Amino acid sequence: MWTKYIIETTRGHFELFCNGSGAPLCITHLYSAFDERGTYFAEPFCEHFQVFLVNLRAAGASCGAELEEELSMKEAVKDLEAIREALGIKQWAFAGHSTGGMLGLVYALTSGASLAKLLINGAAASNNYMDHEKSMYCARNPDNAAVKSYLQTLNDPNATRSERQEAAQAWTKLSLFRPEKYDDYFAKPSSGRVVPRRLDYFSYQELPHFHLTDALKHITVPTVVCCGRHDAQCPVDCSQEIAEKVPGAKLIIFEESNHSPFLEEARAFAQVVTNFATK
Repeated sequence: MWTKYIIETTRGHFELFCNGSGAPLCITHLYSAFDERGTYFAEPFCEHFQVFLVNLRAAGASCGAELEEELSMKEAVKDLEAIREALGIKQWAFAGHSTGGMLGLVYALTSGASLAKLLINGAAASNNYMDHEKSMYCARNPDNAAVKSYLQTLNDPNATRSERQEAAQAWTKLSLFRPEKYDDYFAKPSSGRVVPRRLDYFSYQELPHFHLTDALKHITVPTVVCCGRHDAQCPVDCSQEIAEKVPGAKLIIFEESNHSPFLEEARAFAQVVTNFATK
């Protein structure tokens, strides 16, 4: 069970949820809000770590952002560092999925000494994934028009709860290797509501200038890079590039997964987490 805390820091108060025991590990996502149900990606880590699932600024009950720039990845790292210090943790691991993985790369580049190890899943080191024809976000991808429609609904303040749920489900199914197993994968309650303000900032302000590829060689944190072979958001080429550029990084490809191997190949992903925790 996830326990809720409000942590006072030098940069404001932040809502986080804690579960598991062991070495400390931080998990967050760039534009999601979590609650006591936790989130699917975080669950496997609770077997080996004391997991801190963080709501970033303007997400959940965390403090707001007076300036839009406070929603950036670099500012998020500063907030995470303030949380780490407030918790009295000298060094913690970090795990991130999708844009959470992108944030992990920024964290490793700007405050790597605070990280014991890093695991990223289904991420990219630059905005080039948006122009990859196997990415649903690419205009040349056959699913792109539908994706834009779903995202528009999710960002529409006038959309009903039912409309948002339908859009989120349809979007998610495009990111599954076996979409017919959707109900099985998501039978257990979880959280991760999209925060439109944070998503908009990432999409329109940060993503156009997001290029970390050349800087990856400077990451010194022990890194594991995971990706589904059929990832339709950040294609596997993106993870291969990260693993090639980050010194000593280990690449793990899940052959029967799309964007969420922690659900689609749960047993294999759990073994990766075990290895990540013990090595």
